[in-house]
Amino acid sequence: MPSLPETPSAALNHAQGPAEEAVTRVIALFENLSPADVARMSQFYAADARFKDPFNDVRGVPAIGQIFAHMFVALENPRFIVTGRVVQGNQCFLTWDFLFAFKSFHKGVTQTVRGASHLVFDGQGLVSVHRDYWDAAEELYEKLPVVSTLMRWLKKRANS
Repeated sequence: MPSLPETPSAALNHAQGPAEEAVTRVIALFENLSPADVARMSQFYAADARFKDPFNDVRGVPAIGQIFAHMFVALENPRFIVTGRVVQGNQCFLTWDFLFAFKSFHKGVTQTVRGASHLVFDGQGLVSVHRDYWDAAEELYEKLPVVSTLMRWLKKRANS
C-alpha cells in the first residue's frame, strides 16, 4: 500500500489509473466546493451512495447534497484542504483540514477540524460510500463557548 503523502493535494495529482482519476476528481470537487456545486453531486456520487459522519447517516444524492447545502448556510467560508491520500483498488482514504468560521459566535475567527474520509467507488468511478472520521469532541465541541467548559471538565475527569 502506498504511504500517505505529507504534501498539499496539488502535488498529489499524479493520476495512475481509473481509481486515481476518480480520487483526483473528488479532491478537486471538495477543495473548490461552492454552493453551486451541490446541484452537481450526482456527477460524483452514485444515486444510492451512503454518507456517514459523526452527525449524519444518509443514503442518496439528494440527502448528501442537503448536508453540504446546510454547511454553506450554517458556516462562513467553509472549505476543505486535502492533505493526503492513499488509493487501493476501488477505494481511498483521504486526510483533510476543514476550515470555517461560525456565524453566531467567534464570528470571523477561522476554525479548523482535522479528519479523514474513506471513499469507495463503483464501476463508473462514482462514490458509493463516503465515511468521514473526526473527533467531534476535540475538533468541534471544545470550540463552542458553553460546551467547551463542560468538555474540559469531562476530559479532566476522564484523565484523572
